[in-house]
Amino acid sequence: MTSTSANALASEALKNSSRAVFWSDSPDAPPTLPTQTGAQAVDLVIIGGGFTGLWAAVQALEDNPGLDVVILEAKDCGYGASSRNGGFCEASLTHGFHNGLSHWPDEIDTLQRLGNENLDGIEETLARYNISADFQRTGELSVATEQWQLDELHEGAADYRAAGETIDILDAEGVKKLVNSPTYVGGAHRPDGTALVNPAQLVWGLRAAAESLGAKIYNNSPAVDVQIDGSGLAIFTPHGTVHCDRAISATNAYPGPIKRISNWVIPVYDHVLMTEPLSSEQMASIGWQGRQGVGDAANQFHYYRLTQDNRILWGGYDATYHFNNSVSERHEDSPETHRKIAGHFFETFPQLEDLTFTHRWGGPIATTTKFTATWGTSHEKRLTWVAGYTGLGVGASRFGARVALDLSFGEQNERTELAMVRKKPLPFPPEPIRSLGVAITKRSIQASDANNGARNAWLKLLDRFGVGFDS
Repeated sequence: MTSTSANALASEALKNSSRAVFWSDSPDAPPTLPTQTGAQAVDLVIIGGGFTGLWAAVQALEDNPGLDVVILEAKDCGYGASSRNGGFCEASLTHGFHNGLSHWPDEIDTLQRLGNENLDGIEETLARYNISADFQRTGELSVATEQWQLDELHEGAADYRAAGETIDILDAEGVKKLVNSPTYVGGAHRPDGTALVNPAQLVWGLRAAAESLGAKIYNNSPAVDVQIDGSGLAIFTPHGTVHCDRAISATNAYPGPIKRISNWVIPVYDHVLMTEPLSSEQMASIGWQGRQGVGDAANQFHYYRLTQDNRILWGGYDATYHFNNSVSERHEDSPETHRKIAGHFFETFPQLEDLTFTHRWGGPIATTTKFTATWGTSHEKRLTWVAGYTGLGVGASRFGARVALDLSFGEQNERTELAMVRKKPLPFPPEPIRSLGVAITKRSIQASDANNGARNAWLKLLDRFGVGFDS
């Protein structure tokens, strides 16, 4: 299908779509919780009610039953990236195996093992608390649409195998037997390390689990200030104050009371579409019986997956940064980006030309220059923060919360000794250099995809220092 005809289909298919997040646009959504008011004293305050904050509460209370824990959420639990993502739950803690290998080659075996243990821990927790979130270990399919991408998959497979990981390189016919698109020239199939999940249901299940363990959760209660208060902290909300021994900040891409986090973390907007359910004939035309999570192997990549009712979630490609780390609802709806990626959808699956999109949305992902989470402390080490999962936070947030708890309670162990935890990535430069650098990098990535993956002088310079821009 030509780009012109695909773009025409895209405009028609988007015509009646709702500007809403499919996952949370559900009658199963739990009611909003009360707002924090007045003064209270607790052991631990967690700022942010997304995946990291909820995992921190659950794990803290499992470690120490009877601990007095409060979560302060600025809106509703999971409002941000925790419910706006594609629902890929990866074992990787390092934004993929090769990113981890490039930054921490001496620790890669440990990082891979901890990642696999973390994914197992997520599945075990869902079973323990009877959380129904459509968790399925489907594996992952990386598809190449150009020969240079397939060549790189071939080269990278040796590293996976050397680390004891299972990976199969497929030719065009092999990959089309799994998912049928005329654009594929080959691919790589990894049967382990990736699960799919309904992220909103996971948020709601973790919220219920945290409450069942005794956590108090307040919605519409942003932490607007944090001050040292005697031997502890005072955390102020618009209508009250919570005094605590220690705190964890887990606002990720969203601004919170600890401004210095923005030195290492920037918000990057990602955009997503959801189709109507496919008919049995449409499903037969694309195959996809293994229901693997799929991502293409370009630098500017798309990710896509099936839902429980056979819709296709389609997202990625056009990551956008807004000046001065701006986070705003006005950035969430991007008609130009949604039309662009809808056109890419029909180029990939021309046999689905009659399909329409029911939902479109966007949201900020927190990224660092190494594409992985980073940790820090403030207020005389009474507050610990973690942020920057770069698109793989559905799984890695549990590990991020675990490390934040270790640091907060003074634990020294295998996790806290990791170089990834001990040493922060290079900070982003201040504005306006920050925006200029992101723009140059994004244009260079686009040029690389258009030039058989060749990296220009700018990208080679970033590679030399082990930094970059990604979602």
